[in-house]
Amino acid sequence: MKLQDGRLRVDDHARDAAGLTYVYPVVSRRAGGVSVGINLNPNNACNWRCVYCQVPALQRGGPPPIDLAQLEVELVAMLDDIVHGDFMQARVPEGARRLNDIAFSGNGEPTMSPEFPAAIALVGRVMARFGLTGKIKLVLITNGSQLYKPAVQGALEAMAVLGGEVWYKLDRAPQDGFSAVNQVQLKAASVREHLAAASRRCPTWLQTCMFAVDGVLPDDVVLDAYLDYLASLRAADIALQGVLLYGLARPSMQAEAPRLSAAPVAWMQALAARIEGLGLNVRLSL
Repeated sequence: MKLQDGRLRVDDHARDAAGLTYVYPVVSRRAGGVSVGINLNPNNACNWRCVYCQVPALQRGGPPPIDLAQLEVELVAMLDDIVHGDFMQARVPEGARRLNDIAFSGNGEPTMSPEFPAAIALVGRVMARFGLTGKIKLVLITNGSQLYKPAVQGALEAMAVLGGEVWYKLDRAPQDGFSAVNQVQLKAASVREHLAAASRRCPTWLQTCMFAVDGVLPDDVVLDAYLDYLASLRAADIALQGVLLYGLARPSMQAEAPRLSAAPVAWMQALAARIEGLGLNVRLSL
């Protein structure tokens, strides 16, 4: 690892920490242990540009062709070190020496890659090889923009068989128009349709990042719209596992970074309680 003391940290999710192209290990505060990341966007390209994104030199666009054979070699080597080697003792702080998941996250939207379905199948084979099927999670962290595609929907069905979860980005209530947080045009109806498509095929959590801009937290209008949207999803029988509510733990690498700051703990806890009041589970990460 390239970190000075050789250990991973929750505040550094560097994608090149292991010197590999597609596979990287992190200690995840939300996962509560080690997460093996799969990066299908090594060119730092994404179809969104969230203002809190930690990816340096982020650009608009899609991923390059993925070398699936190399991905498999890297993943096998990483899991061999974790499962059979001294990775946990040498690289992971005490209290986090647990392999929690394999997560498709990386430096852009994973489902933009045409190889995404094949990559899911590949990971399933490797999990079986190491006896990890049913013992660890397979997670997709996604903005949901590609959930209208049959191939992506089929990949989520394959994930469900492997004990997978979808973490679907929903930072604010979607409105018809431009999202200042995600820097993209959104349509509320499309978001609802894509969420329904995800939740029908694989257990789905919403993931929401809250923070202050220029010292100002989201106001009551923004929060009420967000909570009303969550309530509307439940009313529409869109089954969700709950909400992964988190704040800023690592600095943004976007131009807006100097304007962003973490929300106070008490404020985040109060919002979590309001979400729970809707009958949704909440996992709060500060």
